[in-house]
Amino acid sequence: MTQITLPAAAERTALLGFSDIVKIRNRVLELKQTGAKVIQLEGGEPFLPTPDFIKDAMKKALDENHTRYAPSSGIVPLIESIRAKLSAKNSIDVQKDQIIVTSGGMHGLFCAFQSTLNPGDETILFSPYWTPIKDLIRYCGGVSVRIPWDEVGAGDMHQTIASRITPRTKVIYVNSPANPTGKVLSRKQMEAIANVAIEHNLTVIADEAYEDLVYDGSHVSLASLPDMLPRTITVFTLSKSYSMTGWRIGYVVADRTFMDVLRKIVLNSINGVSTPTQWAAAAAIADDSGYLKRVLPEYRSRRDLLVNGLNESGFACSPPAGAFYILVDARQRLGGDSWKAMEELLSRTGIATVPGVVFGPEGEGHLRMSYSNPMATIDAAIEGLRTL
Repeated sequence: MTQITLPAAAERTALLGFSDIVKIRNRVLELKQTGAKVIQLEGGEPFLPTPDFIKDAMKKALDENHTRYAPSSGIVPLIESIRAKLSAKNSIDVQKDQIIVTSGGMHGLFCAFQSTLNPGDETILFSPYWTPIKDLIRYCGGVSVRIPWDEVGAGDMHQTIASRITPRTKVIYVNSPANPTGKVLSRKQMEAIANVAIEHNLTVIADEAYEDLVYDGSHVSLASLPDMLPRTITVFTLSKSYSMTGWRIGYVVADRTFMDVLRKIVLNSINGVSTPTQWAAAAAIADDSGYLKRVLPEYRSRRDLLVNGLNESGFACSPPAGAFYILVDARQRLGGDSWKAMEELLSRTGIATVPGVVFGPEGEGHLRMSYSNPMATIDAAIEGLRTL
């Protein structure tokens, strides 16, 4: 019998991993299908539904037949809303052609790394980090150079970054507020990053997905600092601020040097974002009802409740300054293997978390818990912790 040779996938796809968080989600779903009670703290979504005024804007766009191709960079009302928001909130003053709409923050980050990295180029990032970043860098043929968050808080930021720079360093990736740590970089720390970038002619990719979820301190956009706009690609998303994770819409801000390339990548990857979704996004960004101010205390109260419950149960942790995650040190209570700690906590209490090691080696011995949940879920988690 003749053996038939089958086609092979492209070799570069081997550079991509598959999210461990998705694997955990699948495990949780399997448990729930068996009737097991699972207290879900593993997720990364806002607990609130998308606001009605955003859904109404989508319905209006559909009723008015805004369903045809939009300009690949974004519809004019959305671009204008973004531009006004950037100036008022982020202190970033740009022209319309320095903004492009993307299919969520993930797509924006993909385009940003593809626009900046060549094979062998190094990207400096703080670790633990959001898991897909490693894959986005590798898919460009790039190399990740990690700086532990512990060093960021303990040392001189300028020296901490400068000591990692080599002739191959090309990009600094900055995520503040950060997933999974909840860290928020201060203006002084941001200025140190900017100074290093300028001194060594580096590009900064600023991931500002959680810009509206800051409880202690304040959010600073790197592109707002002197001389940083020309060398910063800033990625924003509506997913976390407006509970629009499933809508898949965000935007990228960059100087024209990068924007010319970003337009090509957006055009050739998605052609453009859903037109009615863009009308909904325009309504979200232009909203002046105070929605974001009303939501923030809801997150803060959940954060404080879960932090107190963890501390009472012997997990020493401090309130994170931003985002909606707590990276809990589980070593004293559950041991140093974060996968085993996750499994033990799940089997003994029904609490589902994410092993810290999936966010980089510096996360080993920790568990990520999300407090973006209904109060009843957090109460159930605290009761479960008390049974350990």
